[in-house]
Amino acid sequence: MDILIWGGVALTLGGVALLVYCIMAALKAKKAGGTDEEIRARLQKVVALNLVALLVSAMGLGAVTIGIILG
Repeated sequence: MDILIWGGVALTLGGVALLVYCIMAALKAKKAGGTDEEIRARLQKVVALNLVALLVSAMGLGAVTIGIILG
């Protein structure tokens, strides 16, 4: 069960790192300026990556929980 727990921890940390990257990318997109449409296009790409990051984090937390319950 240790592999499941530590794998889940790695997934969770990877997801959190992606979330931090999304925050930085969104701030950079807003600071870069431009028209509303250009900013919206940049932020739409960040939103897709943000959803992936949340999914990865949730899967990691689920793996940790299952590992703890089974262990």
